[in-house]
Amino acid sequence: MNNFLKLNNLSKKYEKNKTLRVLNNINFKFEAGKVYSIMGPSGSGKSTLLNLLSLIDNPTSGFIEFNKKKIDTNSSIENDNIRSKNIGIIYQDKNLLPDFTALENVLLPNLLISNSKPKSTELAKKLIKKFNLSSRLNHYPSELSGGENQRIAIARALINEPNIILADEPTGSLDFENAKQIFKILFNLKEKNRIIIFATHNRYFANMADCKIKMIGGKMIITNERIS
Repeated sequence: MNNFLKLNNLSKKYEKNKTLRVLNNINFKFEAGKVYSIMGPSGSGKSTLLNLLSLIDNPTSGFIEFNKKKIDTNSSIENDNIRSKNIGIIYQDKNLLPDFTALENVLLPNLLISNSKPKSTELAKKLIKKFNLSSRLNHYPSELSGGENQRIAIARALINEPNIILADEPTGSLDFENAKQIFKILFNLKEKNRIIIFATHNRYFANMADCKIKMIGGKMIITNERIS
């Protein structure tokens, strides 16, 4: 089955001293086997959109479908279940636990859905080996380079074999050469029928995506042209 993620009249606004509408009636279908880049100035709604897609936040109106099933974003139990089994999240600041080794950081999400720690550990070791970090299994994040930490973060996002990968500025703190390595890994993930969505300020990497999205005025603008 080809996975898809569909947004239906999705809106998000915040009420403070005045109403701030961040996303405005968005309709879009993300399809499996494709990489989507999202660009836009700060405050344009990139992170808000990713938070909604990852079920961390709820829309003000509209809804999200995953494989023809409407997601009840008000149900924290359903959200946690969908997120743990279907969504892998890669953060800009990596969010690795400093007191856990590389191996422990990677296997942790799998322990939440598996009743076998030995199997989880073997799966985590295979992933870490895939990213050429087997010699760093027992190192802590403070003992790893920025690029190594980000590869560990990606391995952690993949441990439950998710259908959807969401990345918010995944290489924002890395130099260009390390960033290229990370994006090469991300782009290869689409071959397993996954949906890959990343937000970035870097035009070079944004232009490599199968579908380029600009966030403007709370709307998603799809462009086939090179972003300059």
